Amino acid sequence: MFKNVVTDVFFDLDHTLWDFEKNSALTFEKIFQENAIEVALPDFLEVYIPANFAFWKLYREEKISKEDLRYQRLKSVFDDLKYPVPDKTINKLSDEYIRCLSSFNHLFPNVTEILDYLKPKYKLHIITNGFQEVQEKKLKNSNIYGYFDQIIDSEMAGVKKPDPFIFELALRRAETRPENSLMIGDNLEADILGAQAVGYHALHFNAHQGPKHDFCEIIDDLHEIKTFL
Repeated sequence: MFKNVVTDVFFDLDHTLWDFEKNSALTFEKIFQENAIEVALPDFLEVYIPANFAFWKLYREEKISKEDLRYQRLKSVFDDLKYPVPDKTINKLSDEYIRCLSSFNHLFPNVTEILDYLKPKYKLHIITNGFQEVQEKKLKNSNIYGYFDQIIDSEMAGVKKPDPFIFELALRRAETRPENSLMIGDNLEADILGAQAVGYHALHFNAHQGPKHDFCEIIDDLHEIKTFL
């Protein structure tokens, strides 16, 4: 479908290549044990996962700061669980979470296989809203850093997906055009609609089993990329 037009493939990182939920759960398990937080991990994650998505949406929309995101996503969950945690401990957990997160490096199934397949044929890049200090560590520690020519993050760009500027910056850095570019990501608003607004082709990795839509083609496994490229 894209084989004769696409020269550059842009990937989101978290929830698309890097298995954020699995690595995040392992990180919380570690820091809860080390800090004697006596909350059952499944109970915590049941509340935390949707709360984290909601706070990230606010962060993308410039409605909260990075510091507020890191604090409030923990504070709100402990409050919901009626488990009192002092602010000092929440800030300590937040710092340790960021520090430890990139030490766990589970990827989604077939990531290395599909990158090996694509690398000889296309230039590969990353566009991520993640924090600059951890995204490079994730790529390096999971042994996929070398696949990518350009790594564009929101702190470098000064804006977050779906802002057009970050996608335009990625095109300039990659020295390519939108009509020759394909964006692959999990977030419909940030990755797919954001990229399409600038003229990219798009492929939606339905990592969260979300509802079907007609904005672009949808895949449930990264192996399916071979159908399009």
